[in-house]
Amino acid sequence: MFSAIKTLHQGVDVCINNAGLARPEPLLSGKTEGWKTMIDVNVLALSICTREAYQSMKERNIDDGHIININSMSGHRVVPTAVMHFYSATKYAVTALTEGIRQELREEKSHVRATSISPGLVETEFAFKLLDNDPEKAAATYESIKCLKAEDIASTVLYVLSAPPHVQIGDVQLRPTEQIS
Repeated sequence: MFSAIKTLHQGVDVCINNAGLARPEPLLSGKTEGWKTMIDVNVLALSICTREAYQSMKERNIDDGHIININSMSGHRVVPTAVMHFYSATKYAVTALTEGIRQELREEKSHVRATSISPGLVETEFAFKLLDNDPEKAAATYESIKCLKAEDIASTVLYVLSAPPHVQIGDVQLRPTEQIS
């Protein structure tokens, strides 16, 4: 992917790591394969894309780029739902990785910024994938409150990108007004 980006667009100036998934795999009874899938997508893929994006910026002397990790409120709190506990652990990793990236960028004397955007409940296919055996329960998740929309997250990304160069926005947490946790 990064080779194609280099060929078509010279390189990366902004990296938005937006891939993420959850599998219904509790800590005490979950399947290792589901855990590995969550680690691969939520942690390793994010780390690989970040590394490659930064290398692209560095080799082209881009010093005002941005790395944005679409995280989750689950990276800041653990809800009392067993099927979400391992997912939450991967999102806590994203929180730690974003701060680690920020620190490494400072050590490199780079002005590239790193931000984590942590949404609460967003109306997507997420609940349907997580609760694939119970589509009615998944639908009810989104009907219970007025959820965030994809456009709300896009607006947050634009806000972060439009901050003045001397402003480092580390983490934006947003959730529906009606969301309890």
